[in-house]
Amino acid sequence: MSTQTEPKLVTQIDFARAGQITPQMKEVAEREHRDPEYIRERVADGRIAIPANIVHIKKGMRAFGVGEGLSTKVNVNLGISGDKADAAEEWKKVKIAEDFGADAIMDLSNSGKTRQFRQQLIDETPLMVGTVPMYDAIGYMEKPLVKLTKDDLFEVVRAHAEDGVDFMTIHCGINKSVTKTFKETGRLMNIVSRGGSLLFGWMEVTGNENPFYEYFDELLEICHEYDVTISLGDSCRPGCLY
Repeated sequence: MSTQTEPKLVTQIDFARAGQITPQMKEVAEREHRDPEYIRERVADGRIAIPANIVHIKKGMRAFGVGEGLSTKVNVNLGISGDKADAAEEWKKVKIAEDFGADAIMDLSNSGKTRQFRQQLIDETPLMVGTVPMYDAIGYMEKPLVKLTKDDLFEVVRAHAEDGVDFMTIHCGINKSVTKTFKETGRLMNIVSRGGSLLFGWMEVTGNENPFYEYFDELLEICHEYDVTISLGDSCRPGCLY
């Protein structure tokens, strides 16, 4: 008799690979006019993602599929900034996005204590919610950039996951090798990403590798625990046509 326990199924891809169709897969299938098995197969293969944090599911979010054979999804960017710290104004944008049929809200808040706005957003909107934890790190930890540690950055990621964020942009693509290359090649626009530039500055001052790259497996463990979908953030995309 085997003493091994079956692995706990947590994420949509866990269930899909176990041959199980979740309520979220059924909902996506109905919305997309597809057979549920079509959705399950492609979730299992990694060709369709259903960004649906287990915390947000419990709050009544609607399930949306992103990927092969599905309709294009509309994402709306908003958030609190140092230039415009007006949560009420951002809430108007949320309601407009919902009224006009958006599928996702990206909370790009980057100034001050943003957790209350993020938590209220997840409590009240049925749309997918995404964030960029690197934007929030300085305000959340109440430290200057150069004083942040690897553990601080991962604490912010975990906080966003615990709050119910469905997908996060994580800038794991920039590392010491990449920065060495763009320094040596005379790139016209080195970094055209806010999150990437913050990480680059942190790497330059501390001398450390990008922790999201170096400890990627640890990042995956947090995301698996809450079923957070990762949007791999770039840092050196083309900034413009030249």
